[in-house]
Amino acid sequence: MPVDKPLLTDDQAQSLSTLFSRRSLLGASIAAGGLLATPLSAFAQAANAPGEAEITVDQARTAPIPISIPSFGPGLGEQITSVVSADLESTGLFTILPGTSGTPDFPSLKAQGARAAVTGSAAGSSSTRVEMRLWNVLTGEQIQGTAYTASAANWRRIAHTIADVIYERMLGEKGYFDTRLAYIARTGPRHHQITRLAVMDQDGANNHILTSGQWLTLTPRFNPVRDQIAFMSYANNRPRVYTFDLGSGSQRMLGEFDGISFAPRFSPNGSQVVLSATRGGGSDIFVVDLGSGAKRQITNSGAIDTSPCFSPDGSQIVFNSDRGGSPQLYMMSASGGGVRRISYGHGTYGSPVWSPRGDQIAFTRLSGGRFSLGVMGPDGTGERILTEGFTVESPTFCPNGRVIAFCRQSAAGAGGAGFSSGIGTIDITGFHERPIRTETGASDPAWSPLQG
Repeated sequence: MPVDKPLLTDDQAQSLSTLFSRRSLLGASIAAGGLLATPLSAFAQAANAPGEAEITVDQARTAPIPISIPSFGPGLGEQITSVVSADLESTGLFTILPGTSGTPDFPSLKAQGARAAVTGSAAGSSSTRVEMRLWNVLTGEQIQGTAYTASAANWRRIAHTIADVIYERMLGEKGYFDTRLAYIARTGPRHHQITRLAVMDQDGANNHILTSGQWLTLTPRFNPVRDQIAFMSYANNRPRVYTFDLGSGSQRMLGEFDGISFAPRFSPNGSQVVLSATRGGGSDIFVVDLGSGAKRQITNSGAIDTSPCFSPDGSQIVFNSDRGGSPQLYMMSASGGGVRRISYGHGTYGSPVWSPRGDQIAFTRLSGGRFSLGVMGPDGTGERILTEGFTVESPTFCPNGRVIAFCRQSAAGAGGAGFSSGIGTIDITGFHERPIRTETGASDPAWSPLQG
């Protein structure tokens, strides 16, 4: 009997364990001692009440918030300033203005139209201390003051964390910059591409390839509570769902099925994976417990049931099925009961994914030979198309539900000429679409939770 080859060698797994350990790469939390945040007292007037936001997200979409962000200093300070500014500007909700270090010149900033100002400094070599203060320009009050201490290797995480703080204090909801995207890195000609599991920061930095490309790899999904990815691999020519632990480098096949297992998604508490498995000419949906390995079948329609996704509270599952004659979206309870169709627009539907807010489901739709990416309510109402293209697919929400990442592919000419595959993001309003630069072709994005 042939022995399965692992996706990675032991040496590669150990290397990744070191690379992705929470202490060395993520800086994790105050408790772990990686990224220490210390409040700074105001040295101007009294600070605003904690949690008080100046502007709502809807207001910022209508008129982006002018915010002054001067340099945090030479070298590392400039790098941190650049990342903070890029994070905020990428949302389309902020306009970045130049400024000066030290206490802001409020009259001058008011004249420029600024609503807020940031001041800060960065110092250190092996250990870095970054101070950041956020000011209300109209009142001259300090809104936030925090000092961050971490290893110099974690400077980008400090910058993303600062951007998250500014976003939250100004808009009243959590930011999403200190996150990552898992995706499939693609190289080679159109009809014979090498696919490798990869992760990167949400802005495209810190890119890391996790698998060798020996086997076709698809659909990575982040565990919402720990550093683990589920994905499909054709390893040893047996298409199956695997899990990959970023902290230890360990990997394992998830469940034993007679046919092909595919389309995994984690439960909200991270303890289970819902997936599809082929049976005869169709496929059914199963829930697999990560601890015991026990599997539970929850559909048995004789049709192709696939792409399941839990609701944020874990009570329902949205999925794709052709049980009605063409691929459409259906809803059911997490136990498999009460199945009902929710998509009724023109064309066929697939790739449903629930917003972390619970109020919307993103999907792809194929109609007239053209793909669309849209959102609808969990009951199927309020369908809106956000963007269209030759192929737009694989939607995934950022942790606060305001932005969707997706894959956009172009048509290929003779011999695959002109084909491209990349990842982009778009606001749930359908505005501010922008690409994420990657080192290779890319597809199948999956947004991580906020790093803890």
